[in-house]
Amino acid sequence: MACCRLAAKGRSLADSSYETEKQTILEFLNLQKPSEQPVLNPNNLDLQIEDYISSKYLKKSRGKLTQRIIEAHANVKDLSLVEAKMNYIKAWQLLPEFGVSLFVVKFMNSKKEELLGVGYNRLMKMDINTGDHQKTWRFNTMKAWNVNWENKHMMVQFEEENIVFSCLSADCKVVHEFIGGYIFLSTRSKDASQTLNEELFHKLTGGWS
Repeated sequence: MACCRLAAKGRSLADSSYETEKQTILEFLNLQKPSEQPVLNPNNLDLQIEDYISSKYLKKSRGKLTQRIIEAHANVKDLSLVEAKMNYIKAWQLLPEFGVSLFVVKFMNSKKEELLGVGYNRLMKMDINTGDHQKTWRFNTMKAWNVNWENKHMMVQFEEENIVFSCLSADCKVVHEFIGGYIFLSTRSKDASQTLNEELFHKLTGGWS
């Protein structure tokens, strides 16, 4: 999994972040292991499952959900408040949809509404009801992107195909800015002293040229 994550970022196994990536994944997996000895008795708890579980999972057995919450608590009970918060953030960042911004769109020649996910390196067509991924387009195969300001349609050209859509949940300029912003960030190096190229930033996010 660490190898795949590095490859998705365009890095090799020789990259210095490999060990950190691997350790982070192992810590995330350890959080999901049931503890052998939960320290809380479910019979003595007034546990509101709705505070911990997404509504789409509430159809499952409440007893099993309560048990899983207690087991998860046993894995973090010895952490300090700061450590618990940091672990929460790390686990959140490892979730598949972390950093993906969602927009309701309608693709050209389609009558139904769909979700468009915009990540730091890809666009994703998703089912609006289930969130299932239907297709992914990588930025490294993108040739151009622009907005038709008259009819508020956005067109993105990839090596394999072109896609055209209208955005229903925001101005299409917002989607354009997301894409341009991520492209701009991909051009930045890790050098903290690197000068910010404001002209390039506005060119990529402005949509005027």
